[in-house]
Amino acid sequence: MASLGQTVRTCWWLPGNGLDAVNFWTSLLPDSQLDGAVNKDGTALIIEFTLAGAPMMVLNASGGPAANMAASISVLTDDQAETDRLWAALTADGGKEVACSWVTDRFGVSWQIVPRLLPQLFGSSDTAAAARAFAAMQTMVKIDIAAVQAAFDG
Repeated sequence: MASLGQTVRTCWWLPGNGLDAVNFWTSLLPDSQLDGAVNKDGTALIIEFTLAGAPMMVLNASGGPAANMAASISVLTDDQAETDRLWAALTADGGKEVACSWVTDRFGVSWQIVPRLLPQLFGSSDTAAAARAFAAMQTMVKIDIAAVQAAFDG
């Protein structure tokens, strides 16, 4: 398995549908792939994968804790088309919209789909404009980049 050489990686505990999750997740982002699996009794127990260049792992076993928003996969997007594509894929087949760029996929894992522009606007030295942009974002579920930019511009 390729990422075993990595010292640190994120591990997700999924209740037996880990291979489906990994196949779905790696289909969403470039530089993503299934790296390998450790099988037990014909089932993938540990699944190593790379997600957008980051080493990850799934423990594919029932009886574990449910995923929750305390941990999430955060993806910076370059434009509205990429934001919309990821949002549609993650909410399909049982995924759920949450708020302010958060979505939960059909496997119960939380994601943040964040346009790259947001941290730039929120960190602006024009604190009034940054506050307007942040306030606009707080009214949204999926981020509308043009609307946040318009709020920033005043």
